Amino acid sequence: MQQTDICILGAGPGGAATALKLSYLGIPCTLIDKATFPRDKICGDAISSKVLTLLGRLDPAMLQRFDDSLPVQRVNSITFIAPNLREVCIPFQPMPNQNAANAPGYVARRLDFDHFLIEEVKKRNNIRLYENVAIEQFEKRPDGFWLSDKTGKWQWRTRLLIDASGAQSPFSRRIAGLAKDPRHHAGAVRAYYQKVEGLRPDTIELHFIKSIVPGYFWIFPLPDGSANVGLGLRTDVLSRRKVNLRKLLPALLTTHPGLRERFAHAELEGAIRGFPLPLGSKTRPISGDHYMLVGDAGHLIDPLTGEGIGNAFYSGIIAAELAEQCLLQNNFSATFMRSYDRRVQRVLGSEMRWSYRLQLMLAYPRIANLLANTIAGNAYFVRFCSELMEDLGHLKRLFKPAFWWRAVRHLRKAKSK
Repeated sequence: MQQTDICILGAGPGGAATALKLSYLGIPCTLIDKATFPRDKICGDAISSKVLTLLGRLDPAMLQRFDDSLPVQRVNSITFIAPNLREVCIPFQPMPNQNAANAPGYVARRLDFDHFLIEEVKKRNNIRLYENVAIEQFEKRPDGFWLSDKTGKWQWRTRLLIDASGAQSPFSRRIAGLAKDPRHHAGAVRAYYQKVEGLRPDTIELHFIKSIVPGYFWIFPLPDGSANVGLGLRTDVLSRRKVNLRKLLPALLTTHPGLRERFAHAELEGAIRGFPLPLGSKTRPISGDHYMLVGDAGHLIDPLTGEGIGNAFYSGIIAAELAEQCLLQNNFSATFMRSYDRRVQRVLGSEMRWSYRLQLMLAYPRIANLLANTIAGNAYFVRFCSELMEDLGHLKRLFKPAFWWRAVRHLRKAKSK
């Protein structure tokens, strides 16, 4: 039985971010993962500006190492394709205080990105990393938790447990009680394809196809010229329609008018693989007596885009900062931990609520087509959407008369030219 003040389960982006932040705060911790790195993780592979910003705050040299050493595809825009095949290209806001070489977003295989983070973890002498250890038994004690693998070979006693072990976390489900809600959960599949025609290396594509809304199909370019291709759909819709995503993906590539020519000569690399997405469209308790839930374990995936890496990273940083206060005040009570929930909601909650509302709107193809027809080619709306990509809180402007007065003025100017 080993003793540690802070034990983090899961060494993906959320767990690694938590451990690294604690390390830079001068706080030792134990980080445990069931896998041995480098290992693959089924994901869309998109890395948002949140991650870049937080890496830079942790250590500017780490951000530079990311930019210098990681095989990434820089992306500067996102292209939405409506059910009527109308395209809207939205440029990302430029990154403040970054080198010109840095882009607002990246696409990198999780095999590479997670390995980069683990190598950063290994450089820190106050993080004890244990790989190939699967914690499956949890015993609550007055002073924290006792943890063990199935065999009992590995055992820890910890005052604070931070669970970042992902969408299928046994602790989140069995101990914290975060049951799957099909209305706030999605299934997705991902595959890698070579030789995709018309692949635009500096933009990620989201296709809102009539047969799969409120889900979407994506194409994310990778640095070697291949693409991460996939689709996701809410679990309740999957069940109601009896959809098999692994069969639907190749079917779309051969039948959909916006995809079939582009994938006519594409080559599948490996297999089509599925993964769950616990969405953050429903507010849940993500902490309790002597524990916090980070990233996918806390159901913090964006309901519209399906992005989980940025939210996992952000929640990990927040968890580490509260952990510091727990140690300083010797307080690990559920009441004290609620400040973690409140801060996560303040930082990420509003964004996820707006994402959920947009997801519900885009479930109607006519609305998606109307939005695409309105935005495409209109500089005022494109700029507004670009600001939305940075902060969905700008949606509040839609309810102000001044916004529509300016919109009408710009429309009139555009027509007069």
